[in-house]
Amino acid sequence: MKFSPIIVSLPIADRGVSYRFYRDGLGLEPFGEIAEDGYPEPLQFTLNDGLRIMLIPTGGFGWVIGDNQVAVPGQSECIIGVDLETRAEADNFVERAREAGARIVTAPQPQPWGYTGSFADPDGHLWMVTVPPS
Repeated sequence: MKFSPIIVSLPIADRGVSYRFYRDGLGLEPFGEIAEDGYPEPLQFTLNDGLRIMLIPTGGFGWVIGDNQVAVPGQSECIIGVDLETRAEADNFVERAREAGARIVTAPQPQPWGYTGSFADPDGHLWMVTVPPS
């Protein structure tokens, strides 16, 4: 069985803040029909041909997650990992995220598995940028 695209849905507090962070800060491409608030509905961004991020206001998660709870900011059950080709790309990506409102969790630095850094988006979702060892 093939799943394409895969859609990762994340709860958010504010559509405008998230739209600007992901579009302007991370440089991701939004798509979809524009809703009354001026943002695509559903609010989705393409990471690559097989992966999308869908950002859903926290209140809208209820019909999907049932009795489960949305994690509070600062509590994470997943990390979105992005591999880049050079240390400069990793440094620039993390810096763009910081300038757009991300909280830097770990500044990019050498690790045994590569050059890596991580940040939390405005809703606390963690991203890890890695340049694999050459």
